Amino acid sequence: MRPAGPARLVGSVAAGAVALLLGLAGCGLVPGSVTPVDDVEFTNELAIPPLAPSRMVDGTRVFSLTAQEGTTELLPGVETRTWGFDGSYLGPTLRAERGERVAVEVTNDLPEATSVHWHGMHLPAAMDGGPHQEVEPGATWRPTWEIDQPAATLWYHPHPHGATEKHVYRGLAGLFLLDDDASSAADLPQEYGVDDVPVVVQDKVLDDDGQLELSDNGSEPGTLGGIVLANGTVGAYHEVTTERVRLRLLNGSTARTYQLGFPDREMDLVATDGGLLDAPVRLEQVRLAPGERAEVVVRLEPGETTRLHSFEADLGGVVVPFAMGGNDAFDVLELRAADSLAPSPEPAWTPSAHTDHDALRESDAAITREFELDDRHINGRTMDMGRVDEAVTVGDTEVWEVRSIVPMPHTFHVHDVQFRVLSVDGDPPPPELAGPKDTVYLEPNRAYRLLMRFEDYTDADVPYMFHCHMLLHEDEGMMGQFVVVEPGQDVGTVPEHGAGHDDGTGHDDGAAPASGTGPRYVPGADAHQGHH
Repeated sequence: MRPAGPARLVGSVAAGAVALLLGLAGCGLVPGSVTPVDDVEFTNELAIPPLAPSRMVDGTRVFSLTAQEGTTELLPGVETRTWGFDGSYLGPTLRAERGERVAVEVTNDLPEATSVHWHGMHLPAAMDGGPHQEVEPGATWRPTWEIDQPAATLWYHPHPHGATEKHVYRGLAGLFLLDDDASSAADLPQEYGVDDVPVVVQDKVLDDDGQLELSDNGSEPGTLGGIVLANGTVGAYHEVTTERVRLRLLNGSTARTYQLGFPDREMDLVATDGGLLDAPVRLEQVRLAPGERAEVVVRLEPGETTRLHSFEADLGGVVVPFAMGGNDAFDVLELRAADSLAPSPEPAWTPSAHTDHDALRESDAAITREFELDDRHINGRTMDMGRVDEAVTVGDTEVWEVRSIVPMPHTFHVHDVQFRVLSVDGDPPPPELAGPKDTVYLEPNRAYRLLMRFEDYTDADVPYMFHCHMLLHEDEGMMGQFVVVEPGQDVGTVPEHGAGHDDGTGHDDGAAPASGTGPRYVPGADAHQGHH
């Protein structure tokens, strides 16, 4: 079993191990990486997750997903026990348009409770699929909501209290694509699985019996595997038949950060977590921490081959980056261009009709909240299912200033909203952080100012989450809760884990007291409120 508490990297044993690694590095006895990735032959066709079927019922598009056990040949001839949705590994791609009402019937055929969180989706808290909406074995949960946000590459994954890392690592994840007027009319590759290709990047460790293994040796930021998968495929290649191909990249790993690009060409970044940029940005590489997404467009010439490569990841000022995946470099996916390629236009698009409504303006922000991340705490607290850490008023635009104060990799993910990165240490964000985001990598000891607006949905009793998306960190307590309330409304009661069952309507049959507010300040106020 893993240590129950947060004392890992900064704990005495782990700190001693880090000190030993530093000493060995100083003596030249440590290789460039202690978490290397295996070299493989790129001989397996990239698996493309199927588009999930749906049916229209009284104006609602209804999907069905079943979480189930199975076995998967992650390596040739080796049957590995895995979990998946509607299959043995990963899940189908759900797809819907802005303005549609959707419902998802989630059935749990696993031997333990799980949940399904719609990562990046704007929706009611009771439909969010976090730890308060766990689905017991044999049960079915049916969240429903209206899609009202820009076209984007979102994803879904489990979020059970204290077990998210295990469930995602075993294979439970899938994409949820949103379309709108701007994306449908855009000059972008549009044929799913052909020139518009999902690429879920993950890393794994297999034991001597070929079974998935999660490390329990106190390593940070969690398990870093030597086997890298693209859509569950080791050594994957994709046949390209058009001049340009659009890759919807998702870092679906639990801990590893990737620095993705091509050694022999640049690429056009067209979208980040929450949707299209204002215009394409030509880049050589894009860093993706767990949970982050990017859409890139790559041009190929007839008959050539290139590989999506993960370069040594820039982790910022972390301690011993060679022990945290920072020195690892490896190929992820091979693209093989046909001898004749159909023409593709340069990436371009016009703004959506919703652009003005969607726009975030810093001048509208009346409140700034401060969040400080250390080892396994946010603002000095670890996760408590019965405590509300922040209460937000519906309709408000806010700035959340977030900083990691420890030299290890952390990220910050906020449920329900897409935010804009206003600045990093007072400077404008780099181009890859200039689009809509819901997850951001935090380089240690740098201040990230995030602009967000809380719209439409209120629930004083059912919270959303904010947390580190290094899933080991999340499971060990690096998470907090916030509710969105009406003006002047008090925070309600939030059920502790196991105290109540949410039926998808937001009503629970058990409750526990909620309390607390994190640091926040109103411009012009004399002092900060809350604790630091």
